[in-house]
Formats: sequence, structure tokens, C-alpha cells
Amino acid sequence: MTRDEALKLVQAKVKTKNLVKHMLAVEAGMRALAPRFGEDPERWALAGLIHDLDYEETKESPHVHGTITVNQLRERGLSDEEVLGAILAHAGRKEAETPIERALTAVDPLTGLIVAAALVHPKRLAGLTPHNVLNRYREKGFARSASRDGIASCRGLGLELEEFVTIILAAMQGIRDELGL
Repeated sequence: MTRDEALKLVQAKVKTKNLVKHMLAVEAGMRALAPRFGEDPERWALAGLIHDLDYEETKESPHVHGTITVNQLRERGLSDEEVLGAILAHAGRKEAETPIERALTAVDPLTGLIVAAALVHPKRLAGLTPHNVLNRYREKGFARSASRDGIASCRGLGLELEEFVTIILAAMQGIRDELGL
């Protein structure tokens, strides 16, 4: 599946603009992380772009989140088991074991924390620093839905939290116009 095909699928299936922006943010973060592990940035970005494809339709049934996406992607001919496994792992349907699975599991909540931090920063995403994000990370009441355990799982990739935040923040800043931040 090409990026264009995946983006068209996202645009056709996902109606919430902020969810599309979230998926774009995760795509950017995954693309930025892949080279660090000698992996293909486009494969990792694809996992990020389509990871929440079924989110809207599984909102009332979160126990099937990820599985519908994987089934739909298989029907469309996507057979990359690592990408499909990452989608399942991020949704808690399997243990995150491979680097792509661990990355998606950690990048997903971090992008939410960064967006929340950007929304309260006077210069939005452009003015945000890793230090700002780490301060917000330590505030337990800030962006409660951004799983701190999920974000901290970056250590399973051999990345310290500050380095991880720096990489993902820079990736998101690179697409800040698309994100509207």
C-alpha cells in the first residue's frame, strides 16, 4: 500500500479532522524513528498513518479497536505482518515485541501529549521545546489520556525519554502546517 492509497483510505473512512491530524502526527513520528533502527521510514510511516483507521467505528467497542483495521487492510491486500502487528500492539491486542510495535505503542500517546502542550503554548508547536513537553509529561493532571506508561515504553526501544521526545517533537514541527498548530 502506498502512502497516497493509505491517505485516501484515511480521508474516506475518518470523519473527525482532529483524528486525521493525530494520524498524520503519528505518521511523522514513525517516519522519523525508523532510520534510528535501520528500518524503512515509509513502512513505519504507513503503520502510523493507518493505525487508528477503525477508531471512530470502534469507539463504543474499544475491545475490537485495531482488529477491524487489520481485517480491512488484509482485504485490501496489505500483507506486511509487521505493520499489521504494530496496529494490533498499539491497540493492546498483542504484546509489543518488535521495534515497530514498540515504536507505535510509544509514539501514539506522545503525539497526543505534544498536541496538548502546543495548544497551551503561546507560540504553539513552533515554540515548543523538549523541555516544555517533559514538564507537561511530569504533570499527572495534564493531558490525562496521554498514557505516561505508553510514552515511557520508549525505553524498550533503547531510547531515553528526552531523546524520544526530541525526535517526535521535531517530526511534528516539520508538519505543523498540516497539523494546524
